[in-house]
Amino acid sequence: MAAVRVRQQHQHQQVQQPITPPSPQPTIIRRKKTNQKFEKTMLLVLVGIIAVLGVLVLNNQAAIQTTSMDIQKIESEAEEIAKQNVDLTVRVSELSTYENIWKKAKELGLTQNEKNVKVVPGE
Repeated sequence: MAAVRVRQQHQHQQVQQPITPPSPQPTIIRRKKTNQKFEKTMLLVLVGIIAVLGVLVLNNQAAIQTTSMDIQKIESEAEEIAKQNVDLTVRVSELSTYENIWKKAKELGLTQNEKNVKVVPGE
């Protein structure tokens, strides 16, 4: 009988241990595949739009650079023409002096006739 009592006490001790309830498992929310497909499609569209805008920006920058170079070329040509105009104006002034005109007239065989001279007011 003593052996039966020891066994009952032993079983009784095992039963008295507190039973811990199973820990609640985190709930997993599964997303619908249609949303994932939509999100992937939207991401691809966004990447495509960014790529197209990048190409457009680069194209505009290239056009601006080309136009800027053309403007600089035209400005340098205009400066060169302005210098030539100044040089030609100085040359005209030098050749328009009375002495140069009289010298050229003598070379061409012209003579001064006082009766044909008309005085023109002006410069």
